Amino acid sequence: MTRTVIESKTKTAVIGFDEPFCVIGERINPTGRKILSQELEQGDFSRVAADAIAQVAAGARVLDVNSGAVFSNKMAEDPRYADNNFVEPMLMPDLIKVVQNAVDVPICIDSSVPGALQAGLEACEGRPLLNSVTGEEERLEVVLPLVKKYNVPVVAISNDDTGISEDPDVRFAVAKKIVERAADFGIPAHDIVVDPLVMPIGAMATAGHQVFTLVRRLREELGVNTTCGASNISFGLPNRHGINNAFLPMAMGAGMTSAIMNPVAVPLSATKIAEKRAEIAAAGIILPEDMDDETFATLFNLGSTKPRPGKEMEAIRAANFLFDRDPHGSAWIEFNKSAPKAGQEGRGRAGRSGGRRRR
Repeated sequence: MTRTVIESKTKTAVIGFDEPFCVIGERINPTGRKILSQELEQGDFSRVAADAIAQVAAGARVLDVNSGAVFSNKMAEDPRYADNNFVEPMLMPDLIKVVQNAVDVPICIDSSVPGALQAGLEACEGRPLLNSVTGEEERLEVVLPLVKKYNVPVVAISNDDTGISEDPDVRFAVAKKIVERAADFGIPAHDIVVDPLVMPIGAMATAGHQVFTLVRRLREELGVNTTCGASNISFGLPNRHGINNAFLPMAMGAGMTSAIMNPVAVPLSATKIAEKRAEIAAAGIILPEDMDDETFATLFNLGSTKPRPGKEMEAIRAANFLFDRDPHGSAWIEFNKSAPKAGQEGRGRAGRSGGRRRR
């Protein structure tokens, strides 16, 4: 069976047909995260370390590290900062070092800049996953030699010089081309993880059906593992978690073996809590003055003030159990254990220390 092996300094993650679904955490990505980009420009990597820790705690087995930051202030001082080919090769090693110091899980080096990919490979411990290569000729000629030289697996995205096709047969043909070209470099199919490209269901009604059919073909005809940007399926729709929670187990049933996604539910902000407290007070409901924000959020079903696994992680773990990739349901049971309430740690049944009393 196809097994794609990714390693950190001491840990191994395996993407495979009979393995638990591999969640690749996507949060360490400054693209579209203005505050993170500003912090990185100032040399502040604290949010990167915090995001790494939170994602691993939520269940990510691999962390995607993307260096696509925009340094607006430095552009004014030095025009080279407007060029990703200048910024990303400098930034990528720093990001990887911070992540490796914070957690010990394999890394997915993510950039469209070849120089950043190479810089990441040189800085990374273990055997990272390289993200990514496409079917574009120029990209194949640059990235595949890196994959071969460093003996690492690579994400293959199913678009080429013509762009992203809405025809799933065309996307399959691009994936097949990449696998065949990789073989010319001596790169085996088990080191290719194909992203068949998930289209938004809100824009294309057949998007779900397309990706399920594509994943089956990729598994059966090319024998490769697969991944995707999981949240793409629900882009632009309300209640995106509901769509994602249905999509991921269905994709797993079709044979998808990993996804690049956010495993962490966004913590409840202080502003939201303050607004709800004001609403409760206006309704004449009196609450204990010493009620902390976390208890308040739990009582009124608002979420949590702390990072925690997102709803999608619940769906994935349930599907692992149902597909017999969680022996005896041990991971599912552990995931659903209730955290002890304050003052109840270490107590037995019914809150009594020492468990049931013997007579």
